[in-house]
Amino acid sequence: MRNLRLDISYDGTRYKGWQRLPGVDNTIQGKLEQCLSKILGQPIEVTGSGRTDAGVHARGQVANFHCESDMEAAEILKQLRRYLPEDIGIYSCKEVSPRFHARLNAKEKTYLYRIWNSDKPCVFERKYTAILPEKLDVKAMQAAAEYFCGEHDFSAFCGNPRFKKSTVRFIRSMEISGDEEIQIRVTGNGFIHNQVRIMAGTLIEVGRGQRSPESIRSLFGGKRAEAGFLAPAQGLCLLEVTY
Repeated sequence: MRNLRLDISYDGTRYKGWQRLPGVDNTIQGKLEQCLSKILGQPIEVTGSGRTDAGVHARGQVANFHCESDMEAAEILKQLRRYLPEDIGIYSCKEVSPRFHARLNAKEKTYLYRIWNSDKPCVFERKYTAILPEKLDVKAMQAAAEYFCGEHDFSAFCGNPRFKKSTVRFIRSMEISGDEEIQIRVTGNGFIHNQVRIMAGTLIEVGRGQRSPESIRSLFGGKRAEAGFLAPAQGLCLLEVTY
């Protein structure tokens, strides 16, 4: 049984997220599996490095799948590019070790959250940024970001109230830059459901003066209601997965 890795980008605007859902046709995983099953003539299951929410984008998603077909990886890539919709792009398709697992072998992920912080129209990037015209205090947000770094219990930043696994994660870096467009770039060893969007919402509240940078410390290990709002999906993009 062969194991192949896909490096993927997608515009998540019209999709219900990464994960295949019963009776739902427009998910990224579902589209990939339908296309690969057609190309290879056998049922294919695709494993992604993680699940992105409905409306979230990716520049560097990674997935793998197993197949018995002897079709060359280059031909699979060619066929995928032929049949997939134009808002799902495959950068590469290559054979990897049988033990490679896109999710379990991932060491770090980097996400970018973009905020259009201006009252000027955001015509061309409106699908990829959160539109927040009221001026945010970027320096306060930068100060708050420092408290996220390190190992913490992110239970207050989990959007799934029935999440049973550990909510402890390690954030290696969080950088905030920009003026008219504010960018939040965060790298960590893994992220729980909605974590990046809730962290972004909390930072926005700091930028609005609704909470202090120092208040971030009290949120770790807390309840969901204590952290900030869930920032809009279109501002988030999975940039990179490292192995």
